[in-house]
Amino acid sequence: MTTLPEHAARHCYSVVNPIHSTFYFSPDLGREFARAGLEDRSAVYFAARSAPLGRVGAGAVTATFYNFKHDLVARHVPQVWDTVSPEDALETRLRAVDSVLRRLLGEEAIASKELAEAAELALRATEACERPARPLYAANADLPVPEAPHLAFWHAATLLREHRGDGHLAALLSVRLDPLEALASHTASGRGMSPKWILSSRGWTAEEWEAARERLRGRGLLDTEGELTASGTELRKALEDETDRLDRAPYEHLGEAGVARLTELAGGFTAAARESGAFPADLIGKR
Repeated sequence: MTTLPEHAARHCYSVVNPIHSTFYFSPDLGREFARAGLEDRSAVYFAARSAPLGRVGAGAVTATFYNFKHDLVARHVPQVWDTVSPEDALETRLRAVDSVLRRLLGEEAIASKELAEAAELALRATEACERPARPLYAANADLPVPEAPHLAFWHAATLLREHRGDGHLAALLSVRLDPLEALASHTASGRGMSPKWILSSRGWTAEEWEAARERLRGRGLLDTEGELTASGTELRKALEDETDRLDRAPYEHLGEAGVARLTELAGGFTAAARESGAFPADLIGKR
């Protein structure tokens, strides 16, 4: 078994994942789905992300996405499939990915040998991903790998994202953080989405947000100012460590040199995407 430097896998994931996430915040996604007849922002997100699962209902989406309020999901699913089928949604999201990556990275980067190398390394890492108890990963793993290197890289980033995400949900259950408590404690750490973005995208009310924070205070995880206590910091660390443990196989399979090279390459592409305005400036933060 390959032994990687501490947190090397997490660091690699942290620069690969944004390659997947760019399209959620792009006008390209909304534009492509609008052409398919779908314009509501939440409906577009649910269709784009859950399409690999097939024509699922609200329950499956709520379960696999975890931190969205079920009422919001049920407002759009399964009705969304009457407008755009899962098969059409998969084609639509890939067109959006092609558009957004070309816009953010530029044609020179899209055609570069470095991007092709990043795709090859990321795909090699996914060879060690595991399907059992990982529904979003497994559904995406059943899809064909796109031929174009930039789309193959995005596909591999998606597999690595959902593989880690599925494991993270198991870790959340083990420390008894419900969906909104998970969001609130992550935000309190300074690394999660800002309350503004959570409340505008996840379907929760301000009252429900405050109630979740109060529950965290009752467990001694938040202080009166809304900051993580020592116990809260320890819990979040244990949560991430367990997520790392459940997600180590792809990176151990890639090996230390491969992980280092993928981190270098993906880090450069992610930095370029951020500089091109891939993500809202106020996306992350405590306020």
